[in-house]
Amino acid sequence: MTATALRSEGAKHWVLVDCAEGTQHRLLRTRLSPVSLRAIFITHLHGDHCYGLPGLLASAGMLGRTEPMTIVGPPPLRGMIECIMQASQLTLPYPIVWVALEDLPHVEVLPDMRVRATALSHRIACYGYSFTEATVERRLDIGKLRAGGIPSGPAWGEIQQGRDVLLPDGRAVTAGDYLLAPRRPRKLIIAGDNDRPALLAQEAASADLLVHEATYTEEVLRKVGPGPQHSSAAMVARMAQEAGVPNLILTHFSPRYQDRAEDKDHGGAPGLDDIEREARAHYTGTLALARDLAGYALARDGSLRALP
Repeated sequence: MTATALRSEGAKHWVLVDCAEGTQHRLLRTRLSPVSLRAIFITHLHGDHCYGLPGLLASAGMLGRTEPMTIVGPPPLRGMIECIMQASQLTLPYPIVWVALEDLPHVEVLPDMRVRATALSHRIACYGYSFTEATVERRLDIGKLRAGGIPSGPAWGEIQQGRDVLLPDGRAVTAGDYLLAPRRPRKLIIAGDNDRPALLAQEAASADLLVHEATYTEEVLRKVGPGPQHSSAAMVARMAQEAGVPNLILTHFSPRYQDRAEDKDHGGAPGLDDIEREARAHYTGTLALARDLAGYALARDGSLRALP
């Protein structure tokens, strides 16, 4: 059951990628509110990725939300939600802004992130979403400021904001001349179901973090066959390694994989540690297996750490 929350550092709003059954109930155990939810991105229309959406929309209205909600997803999504709303006589006290996938590159969905969609390979149309910081803070070149005889004070603050200033002695200062080169914008990818991780290779080459399904290990995938169109841990790990992605979070595990950290009496059944072991055999970056309500911070230097 997939739902991933994403929030920029210091932002009051947040976004959601997929909205499976139970999402609004799990939100009650977080500090996230449907009232401040800015946008929802649906990867595909299988129930374990979107059946919680009508309930979440209704709950947001019952909580008094009035701001528009942006929803991005495959074309049939709008018809599905509007049909449910009509059949159940659901009215919302806020408007829904529907954004088509083909319009995504040309629409500013979020003020703090630029979003792209990449088509994946699954039994129905499915996508991965890339989120890249829209703006990057600039640091002052303190040495150059002092060497130029520009006294600290309000002028420094204006320069850091990228605004040119006129000094009391009449000198005009161009802000860009006294700012260090910006760091690279952080970028992460949250993918839907996909049996061809290589479809994300080009997009992942510039990403700091990839969140991707690893439904099976290779052994189980061979038994199940290609029909379900899911990835193994090895497939994803190899692609991430080749693309140079420094951080990888695996998710969407088959229920046959028990969590041996919680269930000691597993009776020889496959465990999540099998998925982790297989991934680590092919990937040398920072690796994590998603857990319910787990949180991670992607630092400005591109490193990933688990939140307490």
